[in-house]
Amino acid sequence: MEKGHILLGELLKKSGLISNEQLEEALRYQRKTGKRLGSSLVELGYLTESNLMETLRAHWGISFVKITRADIDLQLIQLLPTQLIERHKILPLRREGNRLHLAMVDPLNVWAIEDVRMATGCEVSPVMVSEGDMEWTLNQISGLGIRGRLEKMMKDVVGLDDFGTAEEVSEAELREMVEEAPIIRLVNAIVTQAVASKASDVHVEPREGDVCIRYRIDGILFEVMTSPKRTQAALISRLKIMANMNIAERRVPQDGRIRIVIENRDIDFRVSTLPTVFGEKVVLRILDRQQGLLDLTELNLQAENNDRFQAMIQRPFGIIMATGPTGSGKTTTLYSSLNHISNTEKNVITLEDPVEYMLPGINQVQVNPKAGLTFANGLRAILRQDPDIVMVGEIRDEETARLAVHAALTGHLVLSTLHTNTAVGTIARLIDMGIEPFLLASALGGIIAQRLVRKLCLECRIPSVLSSDVEAQFAEHLRFIPDRNFYRAGGCNSCNNTGYKGRIAIHEVLLLDSVLKDLITARASESELEEAALRQGMRTLIRDGISKAAQGLTTFSEVIKSVYLGS
Repeated sequence: MEKGHILLGELLKKSGLISNEQLEEALRYQRKTGKRLGSSLVELGYLTESNLMETLRAHWGISFVKITRADIDLQLIQLLPTQLIERHKILPLRREGNRLHLAMVDPLNVWAIEDVRMATGCEVSPVMVSEGDMEWTLNQISGLGIRGRLEKMMKDVVGLDDFGTAEEVSEAELREMVEEAPIIRLVNAIVTQAVASKASDVHVEPREGDVCIRYRIDGILFEVMTSPKRTQAALISRLKIMANMNIAERRVPQDGRIRIVIENRDIDFRVSTLPTVFGEKVVLRILDRQQGLLDLTELNLQAENNDRFQAMIQRPFGIIMATGPTGSGKTTTLYSSLNHISNTEKNVITLEDPVEYMLPGINQVQVNPKAGLTFANGLRAILRQDPDIVMVGEIRDEETARLAVHAALTGHLVLSTLHTNTAVGTIARLIDMGIEPFLLASALGGIIAQRLVRKLCLECRIPSVLSSDVEAQFAEHLRFIPDRNFYRAGGCNSCNNTGYKGRIAIHEVLLLDSVLKDLITARASESELEEAALRQGMRTLIRDGISKAAQGLTTFSEVIKSVYLGS
């Protein structure tokens, strides 16, 4: 391998693409980061990827490919030990007789080629892929590993020929099918494996020729298995029966809930169906009640943001908003806040859809629109219950927003959520809902916007340095972060070879002061409000994320993918 690197460096020098000084710097960078020489030269800005590819193609006949999902062949992958794939960052693409076409991050790695030749007995034709492509592929292979375990479980327990071939069968026939042992074991296998894999969601997606099962793990969807089309009616109907849904109704969306015990743990599943052209798609959101609530110290708030947030929730009245997209951890933040500020001297009431955690000493109300208990009606009733603190699961309409403002103005602390991209964007959204700016300025206490990003596995993360192009592009944010220890994802048994293990939140905490309140009353634009917030000391989502990446908690690419808007 080292010989190959020396040959590559000398070749690039002779081609006039790099200088001797640049080669020496790249070799030092390589020793520091563990990256390959070609990648080091590209990251340092001394060489473009196209220059590198063209050099390899011209002198060694090595071509460059982009890996797609269609290139991942599970049977071919099984020709090689997992450790070999991970160590050398390689992937068998196709086999032609006794010749194996092998995707490699480092196609000059003669030891890797020899290891593959010994393991398979095949002659090896290397092609080059980027490190980013290979990392993505290894993540997909991780999903395929789950697929293998699940499909083995299916093969052991399910007689697939037991089910009918048509989806549109009678309700009586469906009920008969879903009570048979094979389909019960199939559904149990899917949900049990999801919990064991620490998935947050299960997607059951009918396609034209089969049914696809995907798990969302650490925010990323992995396809873990496909089931024959003939199992579709029974599989989906079994889930609907478990969630107390109407199995005869396939034309409109439905919502339900499942509670089961898996390995002595109470697990809740929020179930949603949606009619598609190939049948009903089902999504199960997993909630493990025994994981417990996070303490405020576990929310990953950096010191400055933590001080701001603590000051915000200790206020005796006002509206505190948690904002962000679905699945960004807003509810967890509010629950942790309630758990921190509630005590026996306060009457705390929540209005939720659904109630996700049971909080001791807190009165929790489940929204029930079918019975007329909406967020607006429930909040109106709560305000007659002499509350000190009210949590409204989500502000969805003008009526609920007006009631929340009224509650805050009459001496209550109100916590709620809203779907907006930034903290400042929440102000514009509430005004768009019909709240008068002068009322909003008086009622609003603070806003916390957040996102979840994948957390690096601390056992296999690899030191990394930002390229000069990235440094230049994000210089405005990086200048606030003098101490930088960036890492990239590796892959080990501890993290299922993904390089990531769990998720952490990045935050933007906006504490309303008199200047911001005056600007809201004056109907200032969103950009004017953000400039004032930054002068006040607000740390933006992207700056908080880059700071956490610089601490080695996540990767720079994860942060940019989650929050960067191109501005």
